[in-house]
Amino acid sequence: MSLTRLSAPILQAAGLNPNRVRVLIVDDSSLNAFVVDNQTIFIHYGLINRVDSARALQAVIAHEAAHISNGHIARRMANLKSARTTAGLGIALAVAAAAAGAGGDAAAGLAFGTSSSAMRAFLAHTRAEEASADQSAGRYLRSAGVNPEGLVELHEIFRGQEVLSQGRQDPYMRTHPLTSDRIRAAKAYVSAYGNGALPSASDAYWYARMRGKLSAFTRSPSWTLRRAASEPYADVRHMREAIAHHLNSNLPAAVAAIDRALAARPKDPYYYDLKGQILLEGRQTGAAVAAYALAAQGAPSEPLILGAYGRALLANGQPKAALKQLEAARARDFRDARILRDLGQAYAQTGQPGMASLSVAERYALQGRLKDAGYHAQRASGLLPRGSPAWQRAEDILAAAERYNKRSN
Repeated sequence: MSLTRLSAPILQAAGLNPNRVRVLIVDDSSLNAFVVDNQTIFIHYGLINRVDSARALQAVIAHEAAHISNGHIARRMANLKSARTTAGLGIALAVAAAAAGAGGDAAAGLAFGTSSSAMRAFLAHTRAEEASADQSAGRYLRSAGVNPEGLVELHEIFRGQEVLSQGRQDPYMRTHPLTSDRIRAAKAYVSAYGNGALPSASDAYWYARMRGKLSAFTRSPSWTLRRAASEPYADVRHMREAIAHHLNSNLPAAVAAIDRALAARPKDPYYYDLKGQILLEGRQTGAAVAAYALAAQGAPSEPLILGAYGRALLANGQPKAALKQLEAARARDFRDARILRDLGQAYAQTGQPGMASLSVAERYALQGRLKDAGYHAQRASGLLPRGSPAWQRAEDILAAAERYNKRSN
């Protein structure tokens, strides 16, 4: 939710549909952001924790959105088609997964299963593309009413990286070459068009909320608790405390803290989602189901919430009800390996072995494990009605596995 609120006006300014282009968080502490297709922007949580303002984060989003709008992805797709390595295939099958257990409005992460050198080659931009993306990003920020000073702030983070050896550079620098010319151009744009506006109250809140949640899940509980008192937003402070107590395995304190956050925002589905996670991981499955039901009621189209709701129902011994939620989650995001894992269990527990095997095959395929995916897809193909949509999905995986085997031999 936080990232959606911050990214939507930027994506709209870039001519992209916020309902189709997703911004997802990668479970990685290094500094990076990238795109691999025309529908997804990935940002490492390390970069989110490193930037110091909503406008700097929005500059990251604007820059990556520009790579999509300016057609830079087409070149990558051409490069990918000629790739003959498992790494190249793994990039194509990149799958979204939970970001440090954050769930909800912290979005999702990415599992590649590829070699770092192949990934860098695939993601690398030319300096001309970078300059073009900067120019477009400045326009998008200005059109969205966001001070383009954030673009300069972003560049300043990486100033001096070019003098380091490649192995010591941040991943962002290795795939987004920074030059002094780019920094000068960004400063000139801000000088000409920067409006000096402060972040809107809404942007400031959602930025604080996202940063607070990410830092609470990725830092030690003691670090979070020492700093929570300085949080200006009461509900965000209680959320951070809830996560810290949860990581300390103090269930009563965690529930009490998230309930305080809910008292401040009683209809917030993402706080109910977090409460469900705390309860489920605390083995209070019945209470978790109730919390997730309220979360799903408030955000009926959010796949992460629907998937978590299904997971809680499974844990509570309700596979039929779980299946309904998990199928709805998969229909909205087929890239979440956890949803596919839970779907496999739900299908197995409801007597649908063919669909169970298909879910396992799809999960392995998304993770780049084509040999394992082919085995389970073959089993699914033999169990599913020939010609059905599910059977066709199994056949598609079999075909991909066969291509992989030919390249490997």
